[in-house]
Formats: sequence, structure tokens, C-alpha cells
Amino acid sequence: MGKQELLNQGFQHFARREYDQAQKLFEQAIGEDETFEAAYSALAECLNRQGEIARAIDIVQKWIAINPRDPLAHTALSRLYVQKGMIQEAEDEMAISNRLSMENSGL
Repeated sequence: MGKQELLNQGFQHFARREYDQAQKLFEQAIGEDETFEAAYSALAECLNRQGEIARAIDIVQKWIAINPRDPLAHTALSRLYVQKGMIQEAEDEMAISNRLSMENSGL
């Protein structure tokens, strides 16, 4: 099974709130391609839904290491930091996300 199929099956489990199964599939997708950003995003949200905020932060940080110019990754990290009460860090990440979004739109 390819990485996209693993991701798609993971989303099906995620939609049914079967987070353990979804998590395994997202992790397998990353195992197939360690640069598969969509799987990092999905895995982070899956961990978040399971209350594993610290692990979700680790996953988003790996995503950012792969693509530091992705505004969505920085937004995701900002949201997780808010949940951890790390307000300054959250604001810093949102500022990065906003700057990247503006740069990407040509403004």
C-alpha cells in the first residue's frame, strides 16, 4: 500500500474517531516517505485529538524541519502552543505563519 492510500485510509479512521488506527496509518505513511508533509499534519492532529499535545508538537516540529516555509505548519504549531499555555511561543509562530503567507501571496 502506498503512502497516499495509507493517508486516505487513516483519514477514514480519523473521521470515525478511531484515532489509534488512524495514527498507525499516518505513521506508516511517514515510514514510506519521511518528507510526506500531509501525513505529518494528519498525525499531529490525530495526536492532538488524543490529548498527546507534546507528541503533536514534536511531529509539527519535524514537519517544519522538512519545510520551514509552510505557513500551515507554523499555524499548527501555534495552535498547539496555545493549548500548552505557551502564549509567547504561539504568537511567534503565528507571526512566522503570517509573514510566510504574505510572501507566498506576493504581497
